[in-house]
Amino acid sequence: MQDTAVKGRKFTGSSRAPKTYSTTRTCIEKGCDTRLSQYNKREHCFPHAPTRYPRLRGRIIKAES
Repeated sequence: MQDTAVKGRKFTGSSRAPKTYSTTRTCIEKGCDTRLSQYNKREHCFPHAPTRYPRLRGRIIKAES
């Protein structure tokens, strides 16, 4: 029987650390005391975040009447 060996390198993941922000940030909405994650780059918590629409390529969106 023939011996075969598999060679390779260990997967180590990303070569740099994720960007972090201040750990004491709170939502900027008036009256909201929700503390934001250090990895969340936005200024609003999820319930107060403004609606964002995905980029649609090549589609015409009809205005609702």
